[in-house]
Amino acid sequence: MRMAGAAAAALLVSMTLTSPALAAPACHNQGSFEQWLEGFKREAEALGISRSAIQLALGDVTFDPTVVRRDRGQGVFNQSFLQFSDRMTGGGRYQNGLKQMKNHAALLQRIEQKFGVPIPVVVSFWGLESDYGAYKGGTFHIIRAVATLAYDCRRPAFFRAQLMDAVRLVARGDLRPDEMIGNWAGELGPTQFTPSDYFKSGVDFDGDGKVDMIRSTPDALASAANLMVNFGWKRGEPWLQEVRVPEVMPWEQADLSIQHPRLQWVKWGVRSAHGPALPSDEMPASLVLPMGRNGPAFLAYDNFQAYIKWNAAIVYTTTAAYFANRLAGAPPVGRGNGPVEVPTTEQVKELQGLMIRHRFYSGDADGRLGSATRAAVRQAQLKVRLPADGYPSQELIDRLRGTN
Repeated sequence: MRMAGAAAAALLVSMTLTSPALAAPACHNQGSFEQWLEGFKREAEALGISRSAIQLALGDVTFDPTVVRRDRGQGVFNQSFLQFSDRMTGGGRYQNGLKQMKNHAALLQRIEQKFGVPIPVVVSFWGLESDYGAYKGGTFHIIRAVATLAYDCRRPAFFRAQLMDAVRLVARGDLRPDEMIGNWAGELGPTQFTPSDYFKSGVDFDGDGKVDMIRSTPDALASAANLMVNFGWKRGEPWLQEVRVPEVMPWEQADLSIQHPRLQWVKWGVRSAHGPALPSDEMPASLVLPMGRNGPAFLAYDNFQAYIKWNAAIVYTTTAAYFANRLAGAPPVGRGNGPVEVPTTEQVKELQGLMIRHRFYSGDADGRLGSATRAAVRQAQLKVRLPADGYPSQELIDRLRGTN
């Protein structure tokens, strides 16, 4: 799973806030950072990375306590799809996206021809991740930050792999360590790649002999398209379509893990929100209800899974796919069938606690409205005979309170 994009990170559901009450569980590091780093250097050399590249990348690296404080201090707030998408895709970012598509038309056409990823999809990520390169992602030295997180006890396996690929980037000659500046969690460049995504999916699209996603717009945008291909993108197929849903249908079927042919969705009363009628054909699709049955609704096709691999947070993912639709000419998203009460963090925590008690949920009561929580909500709704759309409500909390 990728980390959240930089421009979106300040607003995205479940993003970084200093909140000691919601901080990650404590763990303890073993041994000194210096000893750990020496062992890592030996491992890198054993994997075939040259001593000179290892020394260049890691010779002056020190532990950064600020990075650990950022990581351990992550809190949570819940923002609805409409709150997030309205703020992230409206106004200047939408208009600027249309302008960027026009200004870079020839480049983007070459990228689409080579990789099969539509121009609006590439440009939407560029806009959301860095506001088309205007936001640099931060002032952290990437190798120092990733080394710190690889040593720290909370998520060492993920960041150890990221650090190894950061060293490989230096060894390959793509970037110097002093050029690798970005987010505290290790993302860099206009499309906010992790070092591993950069190393494995980066593309030298301007033909200068190296992958430079910091200064080269062709490299950055082609790499974004290539990453989507590596995530399973299928040329010529749709990704997300806004739909309207009826008042009553089997809401438990609205889940990304469930697919039905479009003809089945049509039988259940799902219809296209704009343009021609929804085809009654065999194309598989999932129904996505980011704010439950009364909010906006979408059919997600196989290509939407590539979005999930880019970023697993459903609010960000749906926003990114919807923004691509907007840049492709779709109208603004509808408001849904009725008002939706957005649950607070405290409400989500209480609901998680109740679902743990009733054995619907085995995670932590952390206030995060992620996929596991929503799956548990669906099961709880079925149990108490509420429409099982997977979206929390005060009514569900009240019913679980009164259930033994």
